[in-house]
Amino acid sequence: MRWLERFGHRRAKTDLAPAHAPDTAAQMVEAFDAARNGDYARALAIWAPLAQTGVARAQNNVGACFAEGLGVARDAGLAARWLTLAAQAGDPVGQRNLAALCFKGEGVEQDYARAAELYRAAAQQGDGPAQDMLSWMLLEGECIPADAIEARRWALAAAEQGIAAAMTRVGMIYHNALGVERDPGVAAMWWERAAVRGDADAQAMLGAACLLGAGVAQDGIAALAWLLRAKTSGSALAEPFIASARASLPVEATAEAERRAAAPLADAPTTEAPPRAMPERVS
Repeated sequence: MRWLERFGHRRAKTDLAPAHAPDTAAQMVEAFDAARNGDYARALAIWAPLAQTGVARAQNNVGACFAEGLGVARDAGLAARWLTLAAQAGDPVGQRNLAALCFKGEGVEQDYARAAELYRAAAQQGDGPAQDMLSWMLLEGECIPADAIEARRWALAAAEQGIAAAMTRVGMIYHNALGVERDPGVAAMWWERAAVRGDADAQAMLGAACLLGAGVAQDGIAALAWLLRAKTSGSALAEPFIASARASLPVEATAEAERRAAAPLADAPTTEAPPRAMPERVS
């Protein structure tokens, strides 16, 4: 998971003073474009004065640069200071990025409860990655008390924003009957949506579902193709099923599965349309 969202060029609603909003918005766009082109020094030269005057998104972006060492030496302490200012101003990306520092204990004392509080604040403002992380924390129940109902709620919210990891989690919730009735069909539907978006664990679970005919029609070729793709992408969930998938197929079918697994993901058979690649924007 990418915990630190680097930049967003559209301001939060409370970011800019009305008298200077048009000029500041133009500067934020210019800085965002510079950062996208890899010119972080130029971006920081624009963001830093804006951050000093209290523009929350600029404060977040300066903090993110210090957190990741973009255009400046990495400094977790300074990252935390700037992200705290952005979070206190109500910027959801700043809240989410500060939550990541609290979760990892970078620049601040490790504090899971504080991280969850910040993720929730950002999630309530509609921040998809924060909704995803809050869902994970609530489902795992290791850092904060577990709540499968709330975990599902936030996973669905994040999934609606196109976050593949959240889609995979919704599938696991239905697969394992966590706060809901077990439903293999719904689980497989969510795994397929995440699989075509590149989530390796979803690909592994979809492959296993195709192998077993759990929630989808049994399809050995599709099963092996998804499992091989998942293994290549780093999912540890695929390996236990691969031998069985291979054993179920004749040589020609195995070759077809291997061809599918090696093909670009856009060519994988699916009923889901792939999402558009868009830079994240916060309005």
